[in-house]
Order: sequence, then structure tokens, then C-alpha cells
Amino acid sequence: MKKKFVSVLLCAAMVSTLAIGCTSKPEDSSNGDDASAGENQVLKVAAFEGGYGADMWTEVAEAFEASHEGVTVELTVDKKIEDIISPSMKAGDYPDVVHCATGREAALTETLTKEKGLLELTDVLDMTVPGEDVTVKEKVLPGFLDTLGTNPYGDGVTYYAPMFYSPCGLFYNAGLLEEKSWEVPTTWDEMWELGDKAKAEGIALFTYPTPGYFDAFTYALLESSGGMDFYNSAMMYEDGAWESDEATAVFELVGKLADYTEETVVANANNDNFTKNQQLILDNKAIFCPNGTWLPGEMADAPRADGFEWGFTAVPAVAEGEKPSSFTFFEQMWIPAEAENQDLAKEWIAFMYSDVAAEIFAKSGAVQPIEGAADFLDEENQLYYHIYDDDAAIAVMGGFAATEPVEGVSMADSLFNAVNSIMSGDKTVEQWQADVEAASDALRDAM
Repeated sequence: MKKKFVSVLLCAAMVSTLAIGCTSKPEDSSNGDDASAGENQVLKVAAFEGGYGADMWTEVAEAFEASHEGVTVELTVDKKIEDIISPSMKAGDYPDVVHCATGREAALTETLTKEKGLLELTDVLDMTVPGEDVTVKEKVLPGFLDTLGTNPYGDGVTYYAPMFYSPCGLFYNAGLLEEKSWEVPTTWDEMWELGDKAKAEGIALFTYPTPGYFDAFTYALLESSGGMDFYNSAMMYEDGAWESDEATAVFELVGKLADYTEETVVANANNDNFTKNQQLILDNKAIFCPNGTWLPGEMADAPRADGFEWGFTAVPAVAEGEKPSSFTFFEQMWIPAEAENQDLAKEWIAFMYSDVAAEIFAKSGAVQPIEGAADFLDEENQLYYHIYDDDAAIAVMGGFAATEPVEGVSMADSLFNAVNSIMSGDKTVEQWQADVEAASDALRDAM
């Protein structure tokens, strides 16, 4: 399998020796089965319970305890993990290790990043994966350790450990397209043509769960509109990037999607009703829905039209002659700088890349960014991880660079959460683009 990863890479001149929240490397970190490393220790692990469920965390904690004699894992798993651990953290009681991705509404990970409250994990990359004879760096797939999604300050120093990668793209009912003899669009001109055909039969072209899901969708559009260099400049708040022709094309495309989006979507595009928007493709009321590979599992028990079959495709390229793109979303695990058991927490993170842990996670549909992890999945779920085969689609990784907090300014609010207002007509595309450029200007000096 050939995979082409477009990472957010910074030129060498920008790489500094900034050491933020550094800690000494644990002695003899190469031997993951050394029971003495964690004898009679309690490791406090806090994890977000996403679409993969909570059971996998219990099983992987038991596996870690079995391979680390004398260690007890105190596990906290919750769908709103930030609400559970934040009060204790404010009181000075920190988990030893946290699984909580960037891009969530509570923005806990981003907040600690901006406050320089994370422990450096660069030395973990050189640790041997417990029970194996390879290092973490050797085990992780190429590209995942060279993005702002792992090195948030853009200085080449790792603070986030990549977890659970998921190609993001457009889900659809393959059975419907086969029944109607409709082809999967590979360009936006073809997309609009399909939208017109579907509209004539009372079917919308597009739905989306919540505006937050426009992150991966927009990242793919940006890369395909201007290429890697342009994408990087937008993520780094480069002056004029969001006013460029490449950015304007993306804003206008999303604005045009408003005419092809199912009419009930905006009203249900919230955390309480988002599954109603996802249900639209199962009911043949809309064709495409941007999402990640967790969607089929999340909707496993939902009713569906006769002949329904999951289909998945990359986002068509914006610029002519470019390849489709798929943002590769991945979650993050990190260690608070104030964690009590930092060495054991690093050992836990190294264990996350073991075949033992990867197989446990894969049973719930969660795929670690290591070679061969997708092989643990069933045949249907493996389909989604073949989107990059033979270089058919470009994988985009890495989000916005971390900045110091700027009061009242949020790129997520300006760029993604404003989509509902675009779809409803309450805000124009021009206003939207101006707001994003203003947010970028405000954040540039705070990097």
C-alpha cells in the first residue's frame, strides 16, 4: 500500500531549541517489562469516551497491569472527560496521562498547550515499545510525528502522542448510487451536477452532523485548493493567506453548498441532535455526509433504507488537475506537566503502540497509527483505510499552530462554528472570510 502523507512541516530555519516543560529521560526506559519501574505505583489515566466506547480502555489497562507487575491503573473514562478532571486539576490534582484530542468544544488540550502546561514527550519516541524490540519512533507511521498535531509549538518538539487515526471524507449510501446509476463525483463540477439530479428527485446532496465537522472537510479543501505550502501558511496564520484566491475559492464553495444542503440540517446541527443529520444518508434524504471512520459504528443500530451499503470517498479537489484530499484526523494523548508519575506515564504511552494494545483498540474500531494496525479490523472497516492506496488521494495532517490565548478570538469559532450561519443565510461568505482573516491577524503575533 502506498500512502502519501502531507504533513505540516516547518523549514529548518524555523526549528528552535526551545525546551518547554522538559523533564529528564527516565533511566532504562528501553525495557517495558521491567516490573521494578512501576512497583506498587498507581497510574491515573483519564480518557475521552468517544464513538469507540469505554470497554477498550478497561481491557488495555488490564493488559498494561499484566505486563507491569505492581502497577495499578486508576482509570477515568467519560464522554465529557474535561468536566470530570478539570475541577481536580484546578485544585492541583492532575491525572498522570490524558487522552483528549484537540478540536473539542471544551478546548482543554488547547488551553494547557497555550499555558505551557504539557510535558515534553520527545524522549518517548526513543523508548522501546514494551514487550517488543522496536522504538516508538520506528513503530509509528511516517508523517504522524512531524505535524502541528504532535508538535503544537512548531519547534520540532513533541508534546502530543498521536492516537487513533481516522481518514475523514464523505460517507454515502453506495446502494443508492448504484440503484440510480449515479457515479461518485471526483470533481466539484460533477458534485454540483449530481446535486441537481438528486434535487429533482427530492434528495439533498449534502448533510453534516455539526459545524465542528467542517474542520477536516475544510482542511482537505484548503490543501486541494492551494497545495501543501498554502495549507501550511494558513495553519501558521500567514498574513494574507485567508484573503488569497485559494482561500476565497474554499469559502465560496462552502457557501454554494448551502443551496444543496438538506433543509433540516441547521436546526439539528448541535450536540443533542447531530445523529438526525447523520440519519439523513441512511434514509436516502441526503447523499454525502463529512465524517470519520467512527460513523458506521456510531450509527450501527440506526434504521436504514433497503439496500443500504456504506460508501466512502475523499473530498474532491478544489483546483483543477489536483488530487482529491482526505484529512487524516488523529486523537492525542499527553502528560500534564504537573503529573506525579511522569516516567510511568511515558511507559503507558509507549505501550499504546504495542501490538497488544493495537489489537485491543481495533476490536472497537480504533486504529493506532502503526504499521499493520488496520489489519486487525474487519473487512468493512478496512475499506476506509484504503482511501490512500496507490496514491489516489492525498492525506492531510496537522491543524492550527498553538498560540498564546487571545481574549475573544477563536479560529474554531470563526472558521468552523460560523458554518451554521452561512447555511442559514444569516452571514454572507464575504463576512465569514473577513472574520477568519481578522482572527488570523489577531493570532499571528501570539504564536
